[in-house]
Parts: sequence; structure tokens; C-alpha cells
Amino acid sequence: MSSTLKPQLTTDMKSSMKSGDKKRLGVIRLMLAAIKQIEVDERIELDDTRILAVLDKMAKQRRESISHYSDADRDDLVAVEQAEIDIIQEYLPEALSEAEINDLVEQSIAATGAATIKDMGKLMGVLKPQLQGRADMGKVSQLIKSRLSA
Repeated sequence: MSSTLKPQLTTDMKSSMKSGDKKRLGVIRLMLAAIKQIEVDERIELDDTRILAVLDKMAKQRRESISHYSDADRDDLVAVEQAEIDIIQEYLPEALSEAEINDLVEQSIAATGAATIKDMGKLMGVLKPQLQGRADMGKVSQLIKSRLSA
């Protein structure tokens, strides 16, 4: 399966170069470098699903940095990280609402017959492809734990 995101990133990188948008260009280069690193390390070409996972991870790292910078009262660095997240988010699918996430969790529990916390791995295996890049998997994990332990 071929990727449509990678050519889009390359095209956007070129247009950022032409327009002189250095901040956007830098973030797109970071995304392409992260993708290329995995492709070289694993000797494969990433498909869109895997690229979304990489971009989701990059956004998550920046959200963690924002929380650390906020604790240290470094608003200047928070603004830089937030700007990077905004650019990365453009390439991720639209985030799901909490109700949509709850519905998917309930459907997956019914489909897999998950009843205890021991079934969490099976449940996450079903949910992750549906939610990748569209929801914070940490929060989904907490939701599943609270649902299965109840």
C-alpha cells in the first residue's frame, strides 16, 4: 500500500520553501526526517497508517514538552511547541469527540467480549487502528481500564 501523506508532505515542503515560511518548513522537515529514519532503520517504505503513528507520536511529544515548559513558566517555549503541534495536526485526521471514542470503546468491548482488565491488550489491538492520530491513546487506555474494572 502506497502512501499519500509522504508526497503531500514533500509538496508542502517545497511550497514552504518558495513562500519563505521557515517555521512551517522546519516542522515539515522534522516530520519527513522522522519518517525517513524509520524507513532506513527498518528498510521498508511506510504506509499512511504507520506515518500517522509517527506524526501522532511527534504531536504527543510536543504536548508533553508543553506541560513541562508550562510548569517552568517558559511561555516562549510553549508557544513554539504549540505552533509545531498546529502544523503536525494538519496532517492528522480530525480528532474524535469523547462521545465517539466512548461509542467505539463500547462497540469493541461488545465485539471482542472483553470482560476483565486481562482483555485490555485484545481491546487495544482492535481500537488502535481506528483511533490512531484521532485520539489520545493514553486517555483511551484510562477509559478502557475504568470501564473493564467497573
